[in-house]
Amino acid sequence: MASADSLTKITIKRNGNGETEFDAYVLGEAGAPGIVVLQEWWGVDFEIKNHAATIANKGYRTLIPDLYRGKVGLDIAEAQHLMEGLDWQGAVKDIAASVQWLKENGSKKVGVTGFCMGGALALASAVLVPEVDAAVGFYGTPNPGLADVTKVKIPVQAHFGELDGFKGFSDVETAKALEEKLKQAGVPHEIYIYPKVAHAFMNASPEAVKRGKAELGAPDLDTGVIDTAWSRFSAWFTKYLSA
Repeated sequence: MASADSLTKITIKRNGNGETEFDAYVLGEAGAPGIVVLQEWWGVDFEIKNHAATIANKGYRTLIPDLYRGKVGLDIAEAQHLMEGLDWQGAVKDIAASVQWLKENGSKKVGVTGFCMGGALALASAVLVPEVDAAVGFYGTPNPGLADVTKVKIPVQAHFGELDGFKGFSDVETAKALEEKLKQAGVPHEIYIYPKVAHAFMNASPEAVKRGKAELGAPDLDTGVIDTAWSRFSAWFTKYLSA
């Protein structure tokens, strides 16, 4: 059974203005379908590593690119500052290099998933990174200036909480608007809005639950919703990455 402690740290190079390196964390068997797992606004912390391990245990090779270059937010103010300072176009290049690394190292097909900020980047990657085969986003949508989701060309699944209060980013109205845009794109898509849960409802570790209550006023953990979302996630990627 893979765990967050089993992740292997690697260095990936990407080409842009000169050559840029970034750290990434890999878990799972070479040759398995790959999934790039994208961080929340906190950074590459314990919870995104837990998600990568959960996904690896479903039969995938997971890779987390460190978009913040080692920095981790310890509270909302710091996380907000880090996200606002992110080079979003550069992050998309990191994701493209991560997809390429997985394909060059045995994964025939590669998906992208992400949570919060990472959910927005997963959907942006579905527009901007042609090598991605399918995407699943959790409670995040990209700014139209970064990516126009009506131009998505791959299958997209997305998950949102009914009580999510991040207007224009992951609230119910934004989720419904995303569904309309994906209809315009004409791609296979599924949008799920779960009752009685808020933002970051997939975070199940005791540390994350405590943080969610303290920092975001989150409701109690709903393991039934988490199980349902992971089941739908698995069915989606099995259909589009394992075929």
